[in-house]
Amino acid sequence: MKTLGSLLLWLTDHGYQVLVAGAVVALCVRNLATRRKVVRWLLIFGGLVVGSVFLAAAYGKMKPLPGLAWSWPSVKASMAFFAMQVESYQLLSPGAANALAHLLPFFELFLGLWLVSGIARRFSSVLASLAICGFMVAITSAYARGLKIDCGCGIGPPEEVGPRALLRDGLKFLLPALLVLIGAFWIRQKREEPAAAEPVPTTKSAA
Repeated sequence: MKTLGSLLLWLTDHGYQVLVAGAVVALCVRNLATRRKVVRWLLIFGGLVVGSVFLAAAYGKMKPLPGLAWSWPSVKASMAFFAMQVESYQLLSPGAANALAHLLPFFELFLGLWLVSGIARRFSSVLASLAICGFMVAITSAYARGLKIDCGCGIGPPEEVGPRALLRDGLKFLLPALLVLIGAFWIRQKREEPAAAEPVPTTKSAA
C-alpha cells in the first residue's frame, strides 16, 4: 500500500507538468488527424493524473493512523480524525461534518476510479472540476475568516489553508482537470463535425 501511495503522490505532484507540456505540443501540431491522436493519448494520461488526485485524497483520509495496521476499525478511526478536520472549517454542524467525512473518501475513491477508467470522460471531468472548485472555495472561506487549520485534503504533507494551498490545488489539481475537460469536449466536437458536414443524399422524384 505504501508503494501505491507513493505512486499516486508522484502523479499528483508531477503529472500536471507532463500534461501541460503535452497540451502545448498538441497546440503546435497543425495536422488535425495527428492532433486528435495526441489529444487522445493526453486524455488517457490526464485521466490517470486527475484520477490519482482523488485516489490519493481517498487514500490519505482512509490510511491507518501511525502505529495501526490496515483494518476496517483503523479506517474508521482515520475517518473519525478526518471528521474533526472537516468540523474545524466551521461550515457544517458536527453531525453534518461527521457524515461528510465518512462519505467523502468513498466518493473520491469512486471518482478516481471513474476517471482512470476513461468511461464517459466528459462527465467525470466535469464532476472532478466542480469537486476541486468546491474544495478551493472551502479553503478560501476558512482563510478569509482567519482560521489556522490544516486543509485536510489528505494529499502529501499537511498544508495550512491559505494562498499556498490554493496555488497547489489550482496548479496541480484544477488545471489538469480543466485540461481533461476541454480535451474531452474538443474530441467529441471533432468527432461530430465530419458527420454533420456530410451532404444529405437527395432522391429524384419520378416524372
